[in-house]
Amino acid sequence: MKLLFDLFPVILFFLVYKLGDGNQEAAHALAIQYMGGLISGGNVSPAQSPIMLATAVAIVATVLQIIYLRARKRPIDGALWLSLGVIVVMGGATIYFHDENFIKWKPTILYWAFAVALFVSQFGFRQNLMRKLMEKQIKLPDEVWGRVGLAWMVFFAAIGVLNLVMAFVVFAGNTSAWVNFKVFGITAIFFVFFLGQAMMLSKHIQEDA
Repeated sequence: MKLLFDLFPVILFFLVYKLGDGNQEAAHALAIQYMGGLISGGNVSPAQSPIMLATAVAIVATVLQIIYLRARKRPIDGALWLSLGVIVVMGGATIYFHDENFIKWKPTILYWAFAVALFVSQFGFRQNLMRKLMEKQIKLPDEVWGRVGLAWMVFFAAIGVLNLVMAFVVFAGNTSAWVNFKVFGITAIFFVFFLGQAMMLSKHIQEDA
C-alpha cells in the first residue's frame, strides 16, 4: 500500500500523458481551457499538451500526498518535501515555458539531491541516513552500513546520469519513449538494485542473528 502511495504522482503522470498523447486535440483543448493563464503566451501546440497536463496532474498529486499525511497527522519525510519542491519548480517551468526539457531534468535533480544528502550526511556529519531508514528492519555490522550508504550514493548519482542519457540522447525528441522509460525502466532498475542489495546483505543479516 505504501508503495502505491509513493508512486501515486508517477502513476497519474503516466496515465494522463498516455491518454493525452492518444487524444492530442482533446488534450490541447483542456490545456488551453484550464492552464492557459499559467502558460507563457497562453497557448501550446497539440503535441505539447499531453506533457503539460501530465505535469500539472503530478504537481497536484504530490501536493495531495502532503495534505493527506497532514490530515492523518502522519510524519512527512524529507524525501517527499524534496520531491514536492523539485516537481513544483521544474514542473512549473515546464508549464510556463511549455518546454518539456525541464520535467525531463526533474528525476535527475531529485536523484542527485538524494546522493548529495547521503554523501554530506555520511562523510560530513558521520550520520548514515540509510542506516537510520533501515536499521529497524535489519541489523548489520557498522562497516557494512558504511558500504550500504556508499552503494546508494553511487546508485542515485548513476541513475541521475542515466536519465539524462535516455532523455536527451537515446530518446531525444521522443517524449513518449522517455515517459515509458521513466515509469517502467527506472522502476525495474530500482527493483534489480533492491534485489541485489538484499542478496548482498543476507549473509550479514544471518550472521548477526
